[in-house]
Amino acid sequence: MRVIVTGGCGFIGSNLVERLVGDGHEVIVFDNLSTGSLRNIEGLDVKFFSDPYERIPDLVSNVDLIFHLGMPSSSPMYKRNPWLVGRTINDAVAIFEYARKTGCKVVYASTSSLYNGNTPPYREDMPIYVTDYYTECRYAIERMAKLYNILYDVKSVGLRLFSVYGPREEHKGEYANVVSQFLWAMLKDEPPVIFGDGTQTRDFIHVKDVVEAFLLSAEGNFDYEIFNVGTGVARSFNDIVRLINGLIGKNITPIYRPNPIKNYVYHTLADTRKAEEILGFKARISLEEGVRGLLEGRR
Repeated sequence: MRVIVTGGCGFIGSNLVERLVGDGHEVIVFDNLSTGSLRNIEGLDVKFFSDPYERIPDLVSNVDLIFHLGMPSSSPMYKRNPWLVGRTINDAVAIFEYARKTGCKVVYASTSSLYNGNTPPYREDMPIYVTDYYTECRYAIERMAKLYNILYDVKSVGLRLFSVYGPREEHKGEYANVVSQFLWAMLKDEPPVIFGDGTQTRDFIHVKDVVEAFLLSAEGNFDYEIFNVGTGVARSFNDIVRLINGLIGKNITPIYRPNPIKNYVYHTLADTRKAEEILGFKARISLEEGVRGLLEGRR
């Protein structure tokens, strides 16, 4: 299979690229390297372009599938620069236009942040509320995907990703998952900073499980679908600190600070039934196994 991966030098994208190359697919990466790095795909047999997505038709032909992950992926990015909303939507339109003209399928990254304002566990049929720039942007992309399916029969799958952690997050810096940020700090004997009392919970999912969900979405015969990609298990920030302390043999106490974020979401949890029944996806890597793997990768 000949595929394009946008954002293929980023955290999730590079893990997906590595798996695709390992499975024998021909991979073409587009990435502007804003939060990714060429080091993430070093040694992998891929073609790389840093061009805007509008130029894809001029550079690439005969593609079977596009994995679209090349979008700013953190709410603070959009709050700091609201112009990202229009640019990110236009980038998605460029992807859907290419799919319309070539007949290829699109599998794209959406977000569990769309559920803000709902009570967990989150189901795909829950209402979407206006909460911030980021969620409005991703919801607009989901609706564009639906429109392109209705008007032009463009086939797509959107994956509402929960709290993804794993290797190759370093270049995300402050936007990395709290699992990675806590681990980085505690390995340096620094106390992790928790905004709030640490009882807030997230559905943490390992990037390798997320890659599996992308591949299953590519293999499935879907016209237009949305799936949750989570574990169905919620863990608190305090749990993360205890887990890391146990694995590294330390007893580091976090620093607790008042939470300055308006409308902060204290709990997230995926209802995974639709993904399990229709997509055939179920996360397999426990948080303990995932964090242990991150530690082993740093030794």
